[in-house]
Amino acid sequence: MILTHDVILNEIAAGRLVIDPFHPDQVGPASIDLHLGDEIRVMEGGPAVIDLDDDADYRAVTQVRPLTQPYVLRPGETIHGITRERIRLPPDVAGWLEGRSRYARLGIMIHVTSGFVAPGVDNRQVLEMANVAGRPLRIRAGTRLCQIVLQRAEGSAVYSGRFADQQRI
Repeated sequence: MILTHDVILNEIAAGRLVIDPFHPDQVGPASIDLHLGDEIRVMEGGPAVIDLDDDADYRAVTQVRPLTQPYVLRPGETIHGITRERIRLPPDVAGWLEGRSRYARLGIMIHVTSGFVAPGVDNRQVLEMANVAGRPLRIRAGTRLCQIVLQRAEGSAVYSGRFADQQRI
């Protein structure tokens, strides 16, 4: 069951759902807009070919950069961004990160493959952003670049995996 505007606001008022920082105008009919944070991780260095095995680590082939100035995302390029907002979900609510259509129509993908946000998370969300347009796209910190769609889970769970304490890229 997807949570709608009034249910989202009730969950926030009850303290079960935390978005920090938050302003009520971020809540749409059935999602919450999220802002791009102030750092990105770009592909730089590492081997010419990356082996996708259990030892693969994105940090070995990427570098963190502050997003104090706009970044030009080249066609075909993939980078990591992070939400400005820290998100805390209750154990019976999960979410999906989605792009916003105004930007998707210009060619930016917000998550390449891992848009699921597990129940019970308490962190900022990494965005695997890719430019699928035929021209460069300029991105800026603070843009409402994506949204999270929330849904009730049957039962409850709390994410405690590798990225549980993720506050930086």
